[in-house]
Amino acid sequence: MDAFLLIGVLVCGVSALLCVGAALLRRPPNDITILSTAAVELFLVVYAVGAVIRQVAGEPVLGEAWEFWGYLLTALLVPVGAFWWSILEKTRWSNYVLAAAGVTVFVMLFRMEQIWDGVAGL
Repeated sequence: MDAFLLIGVLVCGVSALLCVGAALLRRPPNDITILSTAAVELFLVVYAVGAVIRQVAGEPVLGEAWEFWGYLLTALLVPVGAFWWSILEKTRWSNYVLAAAGVTVFVMLFRMEQIWDGVAGL
């Protein structure tokens, strides 16, 4: 496990918990839930830059590189889609969509770590 994965787990987990908490309190999306999802997106941008630097520095993706980059590009779209959903539908249910974005990105990060390290798929 590398530091990127650990930080990603923390960011995604906190975001998901904040969003579920707001939904359980029957609150519409607010600055806290939307900014927590923005933090997930910001983390992914930093992760992408770090991945490029690692590859340029000579650390190869041991699994399929196209699969890793496909996961990363898709993961970058998930928080953006959840953000737009929450802006267009200002109900408490949008907080569940924002929480799902955090959980989805977490799962994708775990899979990207497996691909980077060359661990066989599940």
